[in-house]
Amino acid sequence: MLKSKSAFLAGAAMLLALMAPASAQIANNTIKLGVLTDLTGIATDSTGAGSVAAARLAVEDFKAEKPDIKVELVQADHQNKADIGGALARRWMDIDKIDAILDVPFSSVALAVQEATRGSKTAFIASGPGSSLLTGEKCSPNTVHWTYDTWALAHGTALALLKAKKDSWFFVTADYAFGHSLEKDASDVVKAQNGKLLGSVRHPPGASDFSSFLLQAQASKAKIVALANAVGDTVNSVKQASEFGIQAGGQELAALLMQVTDVNAIGLQGAKGLYLTEGFYWDTNEGTRKFADRFTAIVGGGRRPTAIQAGVYAGTLHYLRAAAAANTTDGQAVVAKMKAMPSKDPLFGEGTIREDGRHIHNMYLFQVKTPAESKAPWDFYKLVETIPAAEAFRPMSEGNCAMVKK
Repeated sequence: MLKSKSAFLAGAAMLLALMAPASAQIANNTIKLGVLTDLTGIATDSTGAGSVAAARLAVEDFKAEKPDIKVELVQADHQNKADIGGALARRWMDIDKIDAILDVPFSSVALAVQEATRGSKTAFIASGPGSSLLTGEKCSPNTVHWTYDTWALAHGTALALLKAKKDSWFFVTADYAFGHSLEKDASDVVKAQNGKLLGSVRHPPGASDFSSFLLQAQASKAKIVALANAVGDTVNSVKQASEFGIQAGGQELAALLMQVTDVNAIGLQGAKGLYLTEGFYWDTNEGTRKFADRFTAIVGGGRRPTAIQAGVYAGTLHYLRAAAAANTTDGQAVVAKMKAMPSKDPLFGEGTIREDGRHIHNMYLFQVKTPAESKAPWDFYKLVETIPAAEAFRPMSEGNCAMVKK
């Protein structure tokens, strides 16, 4: 009798499992996303409300594929402070039950969010930060790093220019970890290719006067003046380099991190001829242009998406597809599924996610057009070289990620 009752209960349990809806492991059939970004600070043009808009477009496209799954989207401003970013991430995880945190510009904030999400039920899909530590020594099973990193930017720009015999370099570097990392990664390439390092100078973040730094760069006679800084610092240093006649004197500028919004802020007259590496440009093909038009319709002002904002779209879409395929919102499980599934979208094309969490795609070396070459608003770049996905990012064996099998 007892044996018969046990068999009946086991059969009933199996029947209930079979009858359960396909999305039973996605609580309330709802996925909750949070865009943690810079809504009011120096990176608001390249991330900010545009990153939120990009995430909305990804949700829209996912809903067309999976109309039965509800997606909720919230946003917050981390104010470019690691402690605030970490606290917001923990609140979202513990109280609001956010399933994935998106964007997070500024490496210090991103590393804080990475530690908050490590081992949790929340995934971290990073598009905004540049630190290669996210997939190196600090790698996490909860994290995917999408758009770019310091290694890719520095190696892409430096290697291409060195191949073109632009072999003497001087660095103007922001005096904090991100700037130091850009300078080191590019310097390593210069040395490996038997180029010449003619010096460097470091400036405080948020500097308004770059005259003394640019005079040193000018005096070095280096063929390339490399700007190892970001956002407002890059904009100001490029503007003042033009005023000092750096390029008119025969030297060339290479920005190791620059977004299309930075070029817009500088203007083509000041930025013309500048070299930079990007993972996305809005005017590359029909797919990128269609996305740009949808993006502009949301943000207004004729603005075009940056590579970071494009990465928010692509990373969000791949996360949602993986969550649906894995039938769960458990952070580590979804990230594992993201790695198992190839990614495909109209912005980055086909890609993969490595064991260390690094998304792999082509990168591109661009040169900023002259005013005469530009035919329309935001027509800023001409392609110099495509850097194949297999060469664009640091070899996994060099990253010291503990998750990577030796």
